[in-house]
Amino acid sequence: MIGRLRGTLAGVNGDRVIIDVAGVGYEVHVPTRAVRDLPSVGEEAVLHTHLHVREDALTLFGFPSERELSTFKLLIGAQGIGPKVGLAMLSTLDADGVAVAIADEDLTALASVPGIGKRTAQKIVIELKPKFTAVEVGGVGGGGLTDLRLALGQLGYTDAEVADVIPDIDSSASTEEQLRSALRSLGGRRKA
Repeated sequence: MIGRLRGTLAGVNGDRVIIDVAGVGYEVHVPTRAVRDLPSVGEEAVLHTHLHVREDALTLFGFPSERELSTFKLLIGAQGIGPKVGLAMLSTLDADGVAVAIADEDLTALASVPGIGKRTAQKIVIELKPKFTAVEVGGVGGGGLTDLRLALGQLGYTDAEVADVIPDIDSSASTEEQLRSALRSLGGRRKA
């Protein structure tokens, strides 16, 4: 089992990276959010990994933190969620966003992930909510984020825009402060 890779980032191609460890290049699938946080090609990178074994393939999935890796493992342990959907969830929502969406039963957030519809989102919540305890959520308060998501939707922002900005919001702030921060971020993105 390959649990962690430390080596030189040799290349990036979409959601796949090549990590050169002692002359061996490992192809690793990573969340698109993780690609942005990786060092430049040629610099040292560390990824916590999960080796997914099937009859016809061995696929390595990597994450910048152990928390993301453990969230991924919880996700793919659920019926109907394969590694591609688990990776899409962490690309869209990040580990805290996934935990909060499941804990808050936020079906809109879960359905914003490519490959997940409302019905699948309901199944995910039913199966995984007991596993995403307050310890798993990591102290992230979710109630205000659900209110924030609803408020932004009423202001005309799409689910994709809202899902993109939610992970950057300070969950310990008041709902009003969260809304101001989200609107600043969303306003800057629409201008760009």
